[in-house]
Amino acid sequence: MGTVLSISPATKKAMDADVSSDGTKVDKSLKRPSVFVSLSWKKLVASSAKKSAKKVTPNPNPNPPCPAVVARRNSENARKTQQTEERKQRAPIPVPVPTVPTRKTPPVQKPVGNPSVSTAAASPRRIVIQASTGELLRCLGDFVCRRCYKLKELNSGEVILWFRNIDRTLLLQGWQDQGFITPANVVFVYLLCEATLEESVASPAELQGAFQTCLYLAYSYMGNEISYPLKPFMMEANKDVFWETSLGIIERLSGKMLRLNADPHFFTEVFQELKSQRDCNDAGLDR
Repeated sequence: MGTVLSISPATKKAMDADVSSDGTKVDKSLKRPSVFVSLSWKKLVASSAKKSAKKVTPNPNPNPPCPAVVARRNSENARKTQQTEERKQRAPIPVPVPTVPTRKTPPVQKPVGNPSVSTAAASPRRIVIQASTGELLRCLGDFVCRRCYKLKELNSGEVILWFRNIDRTLLLQGWQDQGFITPANVVFVYLLCEATLEESVASPAELQGAFQTCLYLAYSYMGNEISYPLKPFMMEANKDVFWETSLGIIERLSGKMLRLNADPHFFTEVFQELKSQRDCNDAGLDR
């Protein structure tokens, strides 16, 4: 049949006992709980790892921008905000404007008869005068000779030469890019000379000094350059009275100088007066 083996508790306990190297008996039954704890700990760690793997948080932005791009965008947003605030500050504040009632203009009466004749009579008369630069220069020279009649040896060509020499010197030395002598500038010089030159001039050098002082103010006022040198205009004979004469001309003629450029009618009057100096000289100049 078979053999039946029965183990008593005492026998099982004795079998579980073992002997250590030093002769001490060790009970193997005491080690069983540690094996169970270690296995349970491994299972706990493995289950925790599976749960943490399932709860991984996804990355909302897999490709984050670089710091330079972020800084640039922040700067642009700040600048746009500032511009918006500035536009709001510069916006005009609406102010109510009072309304003015419109005045009724009286009806205009149409002229009776030929309308072309009436219009021509009402319009101002236009005077047209023409003269070349050379002609105006001769008129200017003749005027100076007429005014300073005590200088018997003076002629119109010498006065014109004083003017042309200064203009040529400024061109050659680079003080101006284009010549100053034009009809309008000659008229301006005549305005200054007519109010400055006196009949009591005693010598050609004194006359030349006074004439070139007028030229200096004309260049300074009408010239295309910012400033002009004094040397071509100032003479040794007139050095002591150069600035005194200049200040006197400015004090007496500032109003007329401004009016000559602003008022066409006044310019036409001075233009005609200068042009008539040639006729007066030809009519009779007692030398």
